Amino acid sequence: MSKKRKDSGPMPAASAGLLRFFEEETDGVKIRPELLVAISITLIVVSILAKIFF
Repeated sequence: MSKKRKDSGPMPAASAGLLRFFEEETDGVKIRPELLVAISITLIVVSILAKIFF
């Protein structure tokens, strides 16, 4: 077995709907979930208002 394999714990199977999650940070945009929900709700409200008034 390789050293990398020995250091990590057993991973769940990738089949039967189980996912494999990683704890490492990845590069990219970081956004809080609350802000994402607020932006989504705002976009929905703006679209509804635009459809009603235009």
